[in-house]
Amino acid sequence: MSNDKLPKPAVRAPEISAREAWRVFGIMAEFVDATERLANIRPAVSVFGSARAAPGTHYYRLAEEVSRLLSDAGFAVISGGGPGVMEAANKGAFAGRGPAVGLNIDLPREQHANEYQDISLRFKHFFTRKVMFAKFATAFIILPGGYGTLDELFEALTLVQTGKTRKMPIILMHAPFWRGLREWIGERLVSEGMIDAGDPALLQVIDEPPAVVDAIFAYYEKRGFEPSPAEREVLLNL
Repeated sequence: MSNDKLPKPAVRAPEISAREAWRVFGIMAEFVDATERLANIRPAVSVFGSARAAPGTHYYRLAEEVSRLLSDAGFAVISGGGPGVMEAANKGAFAGRGPAVGLNIDLPREQHANEYQDISLRFKHFFTRKVMFAKFATAFIILPGGYGTLDELFEALTLVQTGKTRKMPIILMHAPFWRGLREWIGERLVSEGMIDAGDPALLQVIDEPPAVVDAIFAYYEKRGFEPSPAEREVLLNL
C-alpha cells in the first residue's frame, strides 16, 4: 500500500488532550486515596453478589450471616458498598468486631451507598475499584449475582490462575445457583483445553456460613495471613 493511501492521524484538540491528562491524575488520586485508607484493614475478605437481592431473601441472609461471622473472627469485610448482597455483607460486618468496608462506584442506576460502612470510598472507575478488591483480600466469597458478580468472579480466578495475585480461597455460596456454570467449566473449558485440568479446583463451593469461615482459617493455618515477601512484590505490581 502506498503512503498516500494510509489514513492520516487524527488531530487532537488541545482541550481533549488536557482533559485526558487530568483524567489520568484523577485515576492516580483514586489509587492513592484508596491505598492509604485501606492500608491497615488486613486480614480482609471481599464479598460479591447481586445488588438486586432484597432484604430477607435467602441470598441476603447468607451474605449477612457469613459477614457477621467473618467480622467477629477478626476479618474486615469488603463489599461494593451498594444495596442487595453488598448491603447485607456490610450490615453483617458492621454488627461484628471487624470493619465494614464499602467500595462504592458511580453508576447511573442500582448503586447507592448503604448505611453500614465503617470505611466508605467512592470510585469513578471500575478498574481502580477492582484492584482494591483484590489487593487487600485474603479470600473471595461470591454469592449469586449478575454480570458484575460474574466479572468479579472471573477476575479473581484469572488473577490467581496467572499468579498476578497470591493464591487464596475463592468460595462460591449456594451451590444450586452455580451448578450449571461449574459443569460448563468442566465440560467446555477443561475438555477443550481452554484451561488446565486442575484449574476448576481454584473454586470451592461451601453453603454454610460457619464452614466458609473454617475453610478460610484452614487455608491459612500453616502460613498465616501476612503476605510473604514474594507475595508483597506481586501485590505491588497488581
